Amino acid sequence: MKSTLLLAAALSLSATTAAAQDAAAQDAAAGPADEALQALYDEYWNWQVREYGWIENADGSTDQGPTIAPATPAAQQARAAQAVEFRRRLGAIDLAALSSPEKTNAAVLRAALTETIEDAKFAEWEMPFDSDSNFWSYWDAPTGYQTVTEYEHYIARLRALPRHFDEQIANARAGLKRGFSVPRVTLAGRDGSLAAYTVDEPEKSPFWRAFADMPARFSDADKARLRADGRAAIAQGVTPSYAELLTFLRDEYAPKARTTLAAEAMPDGKAYYQQQIRQYTTLDLKPAEIHRTGLAEVARIEGEMRKIMAEVGFTGTIAQFTEKLRTDPAQVAATPDELMGVSAYVVKRVDGKLADYFGFLPRRRFTIRPVADAIAPFYTAGRGGLDACQMNTYNLASRPLYNIPALTLHECAPGHSFQMAFQQEQGEQPKFRRNLYFSGMGEGWGLYTEFLGEEMGIYRTPEERFGRLSYEMWRAARLVIDTGIHHDGWTRDRAIAYLADRTALSRHEVETEVDRYISWPGQALAYKLGEMTIRRMRTKAEGALGAAFDIRKFHDVVLALGSVPLPELEARIDAFIADGGQGLPGVTYD
Repeated sequence: MKSTLLLAAALSLSATTAAAQDAAAQDAAAGPADEALQALYDEYWNWQVREYGWIENADGSTDQGPTIAPATPAAQQARAAQAVEFRRRLGAIDLAALSSPEKTNAAVLRAALTETIEDAKFAEWEMPFDSDSNFWSYWDAPTGYQTVTEYEHYIARLRALPRHFDEQIANARAGLKRGFSVPRVTLAGRDGSLAAYTVDEPEKSPFWRAFADMPARFSDADKARLRADGRAAIAQGVTPSYAELLTFLRDEYAPKARTTLAAEAMPDGKAYYQQQIRQYTTLDLKPAEIHRTGLAEVARIEGEMRKIMAEVGFTGTIAQFTEKLRTDPAQVAATPDELMGVSAYVVKRVDGKLADYFGFLPRRRFTIRPVADAIAPFYTAGRGGLDACQMNTYNLASRPLYNIPALTLHECAPGHSFQMAFQQEQGEQPKFRRNLYFSGMGEGWGLYTEFLGEEMGIYRTPEERFGRLSYEMWRAARLVIDTGIHHDGWTRDRAIAYLADRTALSRHEVETEVDRYISWPGQALAYKLGEMTIRRMRTKAEGALGAAFDIRKFHDVVLALGSVPLPELEARIDAFIADGGQGLPGVTYD
């Protein structure tokens, strides 16, 4: 029987390899359709660079130039109109005649254009912030710049900030007027993220850090000029704008914000929530279907949790065990540096395993730094980035150490920081795709890497393994909670209780996360649905390829694809199976 199965597998592999060779031959003969698409997305990219004032760097990355793009309704509607025109022209291209890579590019372009068009349909700019993200953070530079020109651009943006804030306040007022706002309950204390910017001296502002950290090689004249211009921009424009915004949030927005929670309770809410689901998951799923999937995943993970509880001899409930963990003093860092040290050590242990799981290893390094003080009280546990992976060190008692390995895998490596460097250096994506981010793919990969940490041997104790399961449960519970709130009418208290009883997250994190789901409908669904897709496609590839399956090649192919809608990931793995599990050209897998 075994030899018969091997022969069948060999015949299947031979047939699929031949099919892959035929597909490759067709791709090599790419013609006018490819050229038309390439011209279209190059034009789209150049339009974006002009529209948003980006500066292209030699390595393919972009920086913000000396402008801040207009946020007025007229500007937003003009962008949507341009997206409609681009999508019309895309529709005129014979998609069936495209080569395989260009079919993927066409699908990505259509998804990006559709997002802009649908955001405009619901005038989403009229709710320009939520409990997790906003328009007033990240304008201050965390460190100094390297060139005089970069400082000049920074100062120009500071001068543009008052106009930008005025436009966003006007947008938020319009949203309030029609009942399209962040729920009031999620705003409590959020004004604290603005307080650090309302200072009596420019040198006390977070915006001054860049001027205090200027390169020694700058001339004295340049240093004096840039600091004088920066001081004036902060004192005359930036600080007053933050003060005005703080007053608006406290005295006008919060008192008038809606008291309902559900996205479906807003104007045209059912259609809006369905659009949010499509946008963040890239899947056409209904809320009830997602809710059922979440319940099934919660039940499965509970079974895995009970195995660890039995391993350590705990006989109570999951809720009792999670309470025991979250109140254990041994799991609380004494200082921010201790928490950062645990995260850094996880990254170095991952470094020792990467070559076993990836063939292509990016050269770019990232640092690990704390989440900025101004936003840390209301921010999530961490966030990855190309240059830095951030760990939240605010309220250390709410950041138990058993969760740090899973968090670090997700945000740092082989999660988002590694993922971003890989995609930038792999270098096969058209320019228009380098800054795109589809949450289902991106966050799905982050959650998948937490699971991968089990195989890599990163979790060293039952508590850390339970922390990993708790983090997976956190994402599975989101499927239940997000749809429960926005479709089924759940209360905030019900959502908090559901998450607290099933995860080892601290109470602070539970409440912060639930407020995030309330104010940002749909986004939290992407993680688990994306991870489930990646794991399902990996299982499919392992089964189809048998001994020919190489985990390094699978991971390389997934990451090299870049950020795409999840159906495109499935199509790529089907092609990976069809070509016999080939890795990336030019990468050695010996």
